[in-house]
Amino acid sequence: MSDSTEPMLQVSGLNAFYGRAQVLFDVGFEVGRGEVVALMGRNGAGKSTTMKAVMGLLPRTAGTVTFRGTEIDALPPYRIARLGLGFVPEDRRVFGDLTVMENLDTGRQPPREGAPHWTPERLFRLFPNLGEMRERRASRMSGGEQQMLTVSRTLMGNPHLVLLDEPSEGVAPVIVEQMANMILELKREGLSILLSEQNLHFAELVSDRAYVLERGQVRFSGTMDELARDEALRRDHLSV
Repeated sequence: MSDSTEPMLQVSGLNAFYGRAQVLFDVGFEVGRGEVVALMGRNGAGKSTTMKAVMGLLPRTAGTVTFRGTEIDALPPYRIARLGLGFVPEDRRVFGDLTVMENLDTGRQPPREGAPHWTPERLFRLFPNLGEMRERRASRMSGGEQQMLTVSRTLMGNPHLVLLDEPSEGVAPVIVEQMANMILELKREGLSILLSEQNLHFAELVSDRAYVLERGQVRFSGTMDELARDEALRRDHLSV
C-alpha cells in the first residue's frame, strides 16, 4: 500500500529504444492522486512511446517507474495492469465481433480498494450513446463510439490511474466534447489520468499540469496556465 502523500505515478530517467535508435532520453514526470496531467508535443515527440514504456510494452533500458509506491520497471504489462494501471491506446483496439456488453466483460476486474468501482450501468450514464447500443457489434460502431467503448472497457478494470493516448485524435467534435466531459467526471470520481495530447485547447479544458516533449526529451513542465502564457514554447514545440 502506498502513502497518500506520494505521487500515484513517478517516472525518472526513462530511456527507451526502437531497435538501435534511442527514442526517449531521461524522461521524468509524475502524476498526483486525482490529478490530470497532459503529455504534449507534436507527432513523433515521444508521447505514445512514453506511455508504452511505462506500461512495459516497450523495453526500457534505463530509469525507474514507480506506481503507488511499487517499482514496476521489471514487470510485464499484464502484471502492471493487475496493479490497477489502465491503458487506452490511440488505435481503439475493440473486439469487432463482440457486442458492446461483451467487450465490457473482457475488461472486468474485481473492485480495488481506493479506486472508483465501475459497472456497465454506471458507464452508460457516463456514455449514454453506449447504453443505446448494448447489443451492437463493435465493428458496426463509428470511430468515436469505438473510442468510448475502449475507454469504458479499461474502466471496467477499476484502475487507480489511466493512461489515455490521444483521446481527441480523429473523432468528431461532438465526441471530443464528450471525451472532455468524461475526463472531468473521472477526475471528480478521484481517478488519476495521464493523457497524451496535441490539441492544446482540449488539454487546457481537462488538465491540471503539462509536460511538453520534443524528440523524446522533456522541454517543459508546469501548470496549464504557465504553458498557455508561454507563447514562444507553444510556437517552438506545439506549433500553436
